[in-house]
Amino acid sequence: MMTAATVRLFARYNAWADKVMFDAVAELPPGEDMKPRTSLFKNIVHTLNHNYIIDEIWRGHLEGRDHGYTARNTADTPALAALWTQQHAAHQWYTQWADAATDDSVNERVEYELIGGNKGVMTRGEIMMHIVTHHSYHRGFAADLFYQVPARPPVMDLPVYFRDAPAEYR
Repeated sequence: MMTAATVRLFARYNAWADKVMFDAVAELPPGEDMKPRTSLFKNIVHTLNHNYIIDEIWRGHLEGRDHGYTARNTADTPALAALWTQQHAAHQWYTQWADAATDDSVNERVEYELIGGNKGVMTRGEIMMHIVTHHSYHRGFAADLFYQVPARPPVMDLPVYFRDAPAEYR
């Protein structure tokens, strides 16, 4: 059984880790964020864009509405700053949603249909756990691409969050 406190932690940690990643990408030499690379998502920003699209898909499921997406990423890659504006807004929504959650509400079951047509059921808390682990997975893809720059990727582990995250992410 998931607790509302855990969901709140997940939402805040995910927002902080993405901010660390986006800040690090913004510090790369010009053009490195969009440079074609050997990767599933072709460049660093498109990798991060995938996370945003998945956030919007699962938000639709949590809100009980059609999310409107037919793919797990967009054909075009937005500029990093524009993507951060969208991703930050998504984090604000998830944080507000988590703040309003109760132990009962995070354990409510949600039926969903994935992009490929597969259907399933997860609790709201499990959905939040999926969002955070999904982001972590693909931030790892983006972090690995830093080595192709070459540059050192940021550190976004949970213990670093507990040590370094400012109050706005607590």
